[in-house]
Amino acid sequence: MATTPVPATTETGPPPARSVLRDTAFLRLWAGTTASGLATWALPFVLGLAVLHRELGAAGLGLVLAARTAGFLVAVAVGGVLADRHSRRAVVLWSALAAAAAAPLLALGLGRSLLVMTLAAALAGAGQGACRPAFQALTAEVVASDHRQQANAAMTMAVRTSTLAGPTLTALLAAFVDVGTLLLGIGLLWLVAALLPGRGAPAAGSVAGPTAPAPRASLRAEFVDGIREARRHPWFLAGLGALTTVIALGYSATGVALPLISRDRYGTGWVMAAAMTGYTLGALGGALVTARRRPRSQGWSAFAGLALYGFAPLSLMLPVHPAVVIAAYVVAGVGIELFNVPWFTATQREVAPDKLARVSSLDFLLSYGLAPVGLALIAPAIKAFGVTPVLAVCAAACFLVPAAAALAPTARHFGRPPGPRAH
Repeated sequence: MATTPVPATTETGPPPARSVLRDTAFLRLWAGTTASGLATWALPFVLGLAVLHRELGAAGLGLVLAARTAGFLVAVAVGGVLADRHSRRAVVLWSALAAAAAAPLLALGLGRSLLVMTLAAALAGAGQGACRPAFQALTAEVVASDHRQQANAAMTMAVRTSTLAGPTLTALLAAFVDVGTLLLGIGLLWLVAALLPGRGAPAAGSVAGPTAPAPRASLRAEFVDGIREARRHPWFLAGLGALTTVIALGYSATGVALPLISRDRYGTGWVMAAAMTGYTLGALGGALVTARRRPRSQGWSAFAGLALYGFAPLSLMLPVHPAVVIAAYVVAGVGIELFNVPWFTATQREVAPDKLARVSSLDFLLSYGLAPVGLALIAPAIKAFGVTPVLAVCAAACFLVPAAAALAPTARHFGRPPGPRAH
């Protein structure tokens, strides 16, 4: 009878004193990942500036962003297979270079050819999608297992800081340069992401040295093999289901409802801006906590954190003081990182190393891929049933689905419980 393979890492000694933040290899990877995250965030914002400057129409913006999403969804699955089949560093290099090449094409098509911009956006999305699972797997190669939670916390803090400071920086740059130049700047960020990270250690299970070439399975067969690996981990399937639900329903509901509530109930856009800023600050705080926090029941703690997002739609249901809405978003931000950081760390620890990129691509494919579906359904649902019932359903899902996921086998610890295993 086949049994589930477990990673061969049974370290019992005390963790090394050296901080991951003093590791040059990690810092290079961190800087490259940060550059890719900033470039990913900046593109829709800069394209929005193009609409304001009448260099791109609203319908054109929707088409370009849809093309980028389509490119991402196709490439994230292929990128996961390629990152397990070849060098993760090489996949990061070529995918980021593809995204970098898309930037001047976007600038070239701006105000001239919507077709060129659409194709370039698809290329940019493909580069972004292919590099995501490769970066995730490369982290496991560069960082020792006992430092990965700290490393993942540092990664997510960089993303949140970029989200917080990015609008101000871009707005300042836009006062001095045009949209085309900003698009070229995004290309430079992708070049940093391509060239800066170093090569990680070979993944466990890889074959070193010259060997006779073995026949390769098809991309589809290897992706299906990654799905089989994911199915061996009940905690992963439960967590992915809960995360996808919170993003597709919770994120989508608040993304559509918050601007409406801010305008119609409070008569100002300030509440929306303050709530989103509070969410980002809360996420930064959550990442700081998880950098050193090691709860005994890590999985249950993470699912509890994920469920905290339910307070965001809940706060929008009733005519409460704006401070309550902002506080709810801060709590939601803290909670999402109480889930994200242990989730990434457990995936890197528990999944077979030679299948890590494929399993990570499945994570990104579902959690990101179903978000546009949620956005497409929430607006008609609000129009048909009203904002309060829709928010109530979404809040209930955010609370109940993570609680149900916590009951899955191995969910309590996100895999094997800590400590020596009985024989």
